[in-house]
Amino acid sequence: MRVLNYGSLNIDLVYAMPHFVRAGETLASLGHQTFAGGKGLNQSIALAKAGADVCHAGKIGRDGLFLRELLERHGVDTSCLAVTDGPTGHAVIQVDPSGQNCIIICGGANQEITPADVDGVLRHFEAGDVLLIQNEISSLPYLIGAAAAKGMRIALNPSPINEALGEMDLSAVTWFILNEIEGEQLSGKRVPEEICRELLAKYPGSTVVLTLGKRGVLCADGRDTISHGIYDVPVVDTTAAGDTFTGYFLAGVLSGLSPAQCLERASIASSIAIGRAGAAESIPERAEVDEKQALWK
Repeated sequence: MRVLNYGSLNIDLVYAMPHFVRAGETLASLGHQTFAGGKGLNQSIALAKAGADVCHAGKIGRDGLFLRELLERHGVDTSCLAVTDGPTGHAVIQVDPSGQNCIIICGGANQEITPADVDGVLRHFEAGDVLLIQNEISSLPYLIGAAAAKGMRIALNPSPINEALGEMDLSAVTWFILNEIEGEQLSGKRVPEEICRELLAKYPGSTVVLTLGKRGVLCADGRDTISHGIYDVPVVDTTAAGDTFTGYFLAGVLSGLSPAQCLERASIASSIAIGRAGAAESIPERAEVDEKQALWK
């Protein structure tokens, strides 16, 4: 069983700021770093570090060849990753002293994916394989339909959320892995339990994994609803916390862990990630998660 992550790859420009820049304000940064990023890339690395067999499909420009090298160093299959003549997607990220962030994304090559590209990639996959998608690439409705027609199972992390995503046919999605803001926009509800119930009513047979920040996470599948709390750790940078959670959760599901075990490992992994700067660089290895799991029991 393979995971195809058809997702974004970005060059992250990270600025340490005394506070987020306000309208009309010019503010000097406290420091600047360049990292590999993009929700797709981060989630592929998290999947690989968690032990999953993952192939990353997408597009980069020649300025982003180091992103392909990074994926390969972590054991991600990049045979479906194309290189174009345009620029790689990039993100400008402000990080405040508390570790919170705000992000501006420029799609670049991520927005050059066509239905023909999708058909070419899906030829290498079969029924029962898993497609992981976010909302940072073009041709997403076509990709969902083509993967569903092929019999692939689909995991959706609907980030960044927008109106277009809410209008898509998401009936083929097997796993919704999302936060409260995304859950509210897709369901029209605000209370976490109501978000889960509404999404399950709209998409019966799916599983909803709803992250709640400091209140932990809920997982509901129409039969059971379980929860897991957070770990009290120092916060350095939350940029890749959600991507780390997504990768570790899905890898756990595919390795046969119970939902409760998946939530535990994903929560531990994301707790480790927020204690480090950067996106992909902050994602922990499986052995470190194993060590923390034994320590924090």
